[in-house]
Amino acid sequence: MARIRSFKRLSQRTHIVRLVQDVIIAVFTLQVITAIVLQVVSVLRRRHKHEVSFPHLQLDEVRVGENCLQLYGYGSDLYAAMLEAIDCARESIYLETYIWKGDTVGRELKEHLAKKAEQGVDVYVIFDAFANLVVPRAFKEFPSSIHMLEYQSLHRPWHVLDPRRLALDHRKLLVVDGSVGFIGGYNLGDLYATEWRDTHLRIRGPAAADLAHSFVSFWNRSCGEGKEITRHYVRHFDSFITVRSNDALRLTFPIRDMYIEAIDRAEHSILLTNAYFVPDHILLEALKAAAARGVDVRVLVPWYSNHIVTDWLARGYFTECLEGGIRVFGYTYAMLHAKTCTVDGQWVTLGTANLDRLSSIGNFEINVEIYSAQLARQMQDLFYSDTAGVFEQTLPEWKSRHWYIKLSERIMAPLRFLL
Repeated sequence: MARIRSFKRLSQRTHIVRLVQDVIIAVFTLQVITAIVLQVVSVLRRRHKHEVSFPHLQLDEVRVGENCLQLYGYGSDLYAAMLEAIDCARESIYLETYIWKGDTVGRELKEHLAKKAEQGVDVYVIFDAFANLVVPRAFKEFPSSIHMLEYQSLHRPWHVLDPRRLALDHRKLLVVDGSVGFIGGYNLGDLYATEWRDTHLRIRGPAAADLAHSFVSFWNRSCGEGKEITRHYVRHFDSFITVRSNDALRLTFPIRDMYIEAIDRAEHSILLTNAYFVPDHILLEALKAAAARGVDVRVLVPWYSNHIVTDWLARGYFTECLEGGIRVFGYTYAMLHAKTCTVDGQWVTLGTANLDRLSSIGNFEINVEIYSAQLARQMQDLFYSDTAGVFEQTLPEWKSRHWYIKLSERIMAPLRFLL
């Protein structure tokens, strides 16, 4: 009898294990099918492209401490300023980007860099290998006068076992002579020049040396022996401007902590724009707590981004946001790629970090944190301009969405922990 009972218990355990396996396989299959359907929808949507036009402000340069800061919300204006800075270089040019397309914008930038290198300027460029897989190999070949690093996240086969080695270089920087720096969300390409709404910042002054230091640190650790940059630009303490860098290999992620601290300190307003809004529990709770104590919390996201799966994951948070008093706006003019936040008309951050797990605890990212009422006022103007002609999602409207949309969001929800 004991053997029979033992056999029955073993049989029950086996049945439960198989049932759990079947459920996991079924959920995974549903996720794959849903993701495929969403991608098909995304492809069809792109085939019916309409002419992109969106409002963008021309803003004046502002002085913050010893630095002059210029915001850019339109790619063509930014690229013109970057080329001008490159053409004026005398000592060094450091360029780091996630995506560098081999089109008109990309080629023009490359030509200007090559020209300065021929004149004796030290030119260093970094771009992410994975992000540029579809870029023609020929475009990624540079003259010997340019020092080039194509960052590979996985150098060895066994690196796949180390999550830190999966990190991509998502940073976007340009630093000229250690005195002029650019930082923000813009990649390099024709598409971003006129069809994407993003935000970038130019820094003229001693704070640009911090951007140069960040570039040199990344280069020297990744370039290999004998290829290190030895040039050093003096850095200064600055109570107004601070550069924050996420370092996946060292497991240091200060950008997320910076956001949470600023949100916790907010008394009046939080204006948050983010391309891929998939916040973790602590960050979302901080936003809800701010709204609960009377802070005007507004979140602007692209309603249709270039990653439709991420759109679905982000929308899974909207019910909790709206019920918590957070106002949610959907940008429909174009692809919104900015990553910015303004708090209480005093504090600003912008850079490359999205509010998702890939940026928070995954990729190499860089943001700048600025205390300036004048710059914050311009950032508020940008936010209000962006939200003026778009729609605000209300809780009753959101709850009345179709059942199959709700089902799709539930099916995709487990993937939040991967993005």
